[in-house]
Amino acid sequence: MFSLLFATTLAAQAAAEPPGRGISEALARARAAAIQALRYELAFTIPASRTDPVQGRVVLRFTLTAPHRIVVDFAQPRDRIRSVSAFGRDVAFDFGDGHLTISAEATRAGDNEIAIEFLAGDEPLNRNDEFLYTLFVPARAHRAFPCFDQPDLKARFALTLDVPAGWEAVSNSRAAVTEERNGRTRLWFGETPPLPTYLFAFAAGEFSVETEQRTGRQFRMFHRETDAAKVARNVDAIFDLHAAALLWLEKFTDIPYPFGTFDFILIPSFQFNGMEHPGAIFYNSASLLLEETATQNQLLDRASVIAHETSHMWFGDLVTMRWFNDVWMKEVFANFMAAKIVNPSFPQVNHDLRFLLAYYPAAYQVDRTAGANPIRQPLANLDEAGQLYGAIIYQKAPIVMRQLELIVGEEAFRDGLREYLETYAFGNATWLDLVRILDARTPRDIAAWSRAWVEERGRPEFTTTLRFDGAGRLVALELNASDPLQRGLEWPQQLRVTLGYERETRDIRLDFTGRVATFSSRDGLERPSYVLPNGGGLGYGLFLLDDASRTYLLAQLHRIPDALTRGSAWVTLWDNLLEGRVAPAEWLDLVLRALPSETDEQNIQRVLAYTTRAFWRHLPHEERLRRVPRLEAMLRAGIDNARTSSLKSAWFSAFRDVTLTRDGLTWLERVWRRQEPISGLTFAETDEIAMALELAVREVPAWAEILRTQHERTQNPDRKARFAFVMPALSADPAVREQSFARFQQLENRRREPWVLESMAYLNHPLREAHARRFVRPSLELLREIQRTGDIFFPTRWMDATLSGHRSREVAMEVRDFLAKELQYPQRLRWTILSAADELFRIY
Repeated sequence: MFSLLFATTLAAQAAAEPPGRGISEALARARAAAIQALRYELAFTIPASRTDPVQGRVVLRFTLTAPHRIVVDFAQPRDRIRSVSAFGRDVAFDFGDGHLTISAEATRAGDNEIAIEFLAGDEPLNRNDEFLYTLFVPARAHRAFPCFDQPDLKARFALTLDVPAGWEAVSNSRAAVTEERNGRTRLWFGETPPLPTYLFAFAAGEFSVETEQRTGRQFRMFHRETDAAKVARNVDAIFDLHAAALLWLEKFTDIPYPFGTFDFILIPSFQFNGMEHPGAIFYNSASLLLEETATQNQLLDRASVIAHETSHMWFGDLVTMRWFNDVWMKEVFANFMAAKIVNPSFPQVNHDLRFLLAYYPAAYQVDRTAGANPIRQPLANLDEAGQLYGAIIYQKAPIVMRQLELIVGEEAFRDGLREYLETYAFGNATWLDLVRILDARTPRDIAAWSRAWVEERGRPEFTTTLRFDGAGRLVALELNASDPLQRGLEWPQQLRVTLGYERETRDIRLDFTGRVATFSSRDGLERPSYVLPNGGGLGYGLFLLDDASRTYLLAQLHRIPDALTRGSAWVTLWDNLLEGRVAPAEWLDLVLRALPSETDEQNIQRVLAYTTRAFWRHLPHEERLRRVPRLEAMLRAGIDNARTSSLKSAWFSAFRDVTLTRDGLTWLERVWRRQEPISGLTFAETDEIAMALELAVREVPAWAEILRTQHERTQNPDRKARFAFVMPALSADPAVREQSFARFQQLENRRREPWVLESMAYLNHPLREAHARRFVRPSLELLREIQRTGDIFFPTRWMDATLSGHRSREVAMEVRDFLAKELQYPQRLRWTILSAADELFRIY
């Protein structure tokens, strides 16, 4: 009753007040209460030149129970509105703060029709010379066309596109009619099922189209790849993975695929791995079209992103969150379902280990920091919605959902999700709606469980206490959890503690419901060599190792027989390194000792990633130079001894990323020059680009010639343009690098975000750290504009690229000084900075 009264109050207030900037929750509630049966008829005329404006027309059709003020979102200058009419007659309107407001007198009870002619905003149209694509998540549609840009005003869209002849076009539904005339093509697309604005999408341009049938359904893949062999090598797997994911989800949900058409568009340098527009999924081309040297992780990641985006057709598209404070729900179920879907396609993979390594390290990387955020956050205005995205909702939330499934039970959990999807199909729901459904299926208090896991930030900290009898046998194991932020929170969860012995391990299951969990043995157990509190990879938190266990694992980790336990040990030791309980030198000594005998490719790739991070972030330059010869030797041996091209590629990539010795760089340059092939490893254009960039940042004698030659070598036009954009950031001339950075002050030069981020990473490379300090303060000062004008992941990735190469006291002081002086700085952006600076702050 309170929530209904609160929503009614918000709506009443919003109906009388100016709408203000962005889309406030009050405005959204008022519109959702008044507007029904919404439809958009949209038409865009796309010129051949991307410098000419896109012309548009939208007709909004809806019903009202009574005349009502209408606030339409359109974040463009007033002069981009050409005309506004209601029922075919021009009407007066107010315009300000990104809203077009029509008085209640121009509307009536029943059916209403408002037509607006406009010039579209370019920001979310991602216009290139030969193609464009829309990206409206989370609330960017109103930067392109006038609309009600909120998730709970779902509408049916009917789109018409007028594009240059020879261009392909794709949208949420198939083109029903196509007409060629006067060097132009006009396409009329069928009306969609109800969609929120952020899921409406289209792409148009010079694309190739592959069409396949699977399980009685036609799929189309649009792409711009010029390497025909690469397309042929990947296309069957891409169609197969989509078809398998659809079949699995239809069976799991007991609901047929709800959107008819199923196309996917592979876009060069797409901002995300994928975006779940129903009927027209957008992907980053590099995520799906893999090289011959693709690692096992890359193959798994491709299957996962396909399963993730396909899962969204039900979780997020069929049922959509009412407000973006629950955006995490669609992402958690997409990732959680993806983990289940991928398993049958990779029977040779240890999927418990895959879950551990895919989710825990990335979640911990944020949740351990002062910049951690809750999974579910309050949100007053959609102009901050992009800041809700990140590792907490993508990686922590699936871990949390697995714990919830363990509590409720697998079958009851599935049935609860089915009820949720059936109840709210083509509508909107909240987390509390799902909690009520699941609460009815378990005696556990899901609402109370949700408080620590979903509503609060951070993770528990675990310590282990062992008690032995007079004979030295283990009689009790006590696991204690505390709240590092001292809020008194408890995190109920299932744990599997591993006791390690010389030739075997023993797992102890603990149902952790409070702050202490105890295992007792009347007869006592043999004294273990080590205790790994999260050996089974189930629990979530900071697991501080006791001294004996830490000492044993640093010396003997490679002797653990089980791959999952070894993986958990590596993750736990890395956490303990960051807590100052393991020295970086000890870590690297363990890597040199243990990694050559590791047999599981997932563990190898995880440890190589940790090693690269430890090398650059946690060793001073002099220590790097001292240690790198042995590290390079181990990596070269790993390349030689790897049994598969996938493993060879993983070892080679790590070598490429850390090599510093003269011999190592000479060998890498010979490989890049195609003078020294590596048996069992074939390099593609993208591999050679990566080598050229790494050689250039190390300023090998021929660095400039290497960059010029690589630019000439690169055949794909999209990769060639990206390489040309990044090249100045690699220059040995500091003045050129400063000019490269200065470009980013202009919005136009930040449009292609992956290009910008790659440039920033090289500008701030650890080898350029001293010179790059001058970029830190301007990068911090630019962050608010980055958030305002960029896509959802850009602020986080901007700060990561800015700070990842720095480990100096001066930069740590610069960041702290900035935060101390910006007292009114937005909390979510403050968290972004604190998270990116975490490892730097741990040093200073």
